[in-house]
Amino acid sequence: MPEVWIKICGLTRSNDAQNAAALGANALGVVIYPPSSRAISPDQLSDIFDGIGPETQRVALFVDPEEDLVNRVLASECIDLLQFHGNEDQDFCESFGLPYMKAIRVRNAIQALEEIAAHPAAQKILLDKYVEHAPGGTGQTFDWDIAAELVEVSATPIVLAGGLDEKNVVAALESVRPAGVDVSSGVEQSHRIKSIKKLKSFIKGVRSV
Repeated sequence: MPEVWIKICGLTRSNDAQNAAALGANALGVVIYPPSSRAISPDQLSDIFDGIGPETQRVALFVDPEEDLVNRVLASECIDLLQFHGNEDQDFCESFGLPYMKAIRVRNAIQALEEIAAHPAAQKILLDKYVEHAPGGTGQTFDWDIAAELVEVSATPIVLAGGLDEKNVVAALESVRPAGVDVSSGVEQSHRIKSIKKLKSFIKGVRSV
């Protein structure tokens, strides 16, 4: 199995970003969506990503944003990959000139495949649990059998999210065989604060598969 891409999301502190990168995370994510309890402002980006080298992707997550908000984030010159969790179409996602990852909240395989097909330009597709009125970050798993089916048929690399943690990530990888995994609350010691112990255990588990 090729090396799995690991993204640590919901970062709010520079120290957590540096620890995640040092432990081997491939990508670090921040949430630019004010209703989220893990949201940060564009003004915090340079501090959070201070000292992060070019080998680690820096990701900004949005949910149906205004163009001005995305452009404010891009003006920081701190972001390498955009992540969209709303109803954004491909034209919108591509319009900013950076690679993007499109999140899909999985209700069933047919619905998910239709949404994947609507984003052939996406660098990655992220699969998350469908929860009504919640655009992601619920910390809940979904049917991994459906995820495994989507991995088999998708031409775009699939990133698995939703309720992952140090205890279940190995089983998830063995069941789904995704190209990547995305975790936020599963590596926290308290709300918005990452645990070095959990980060280390999670990343070690991924690398063991």
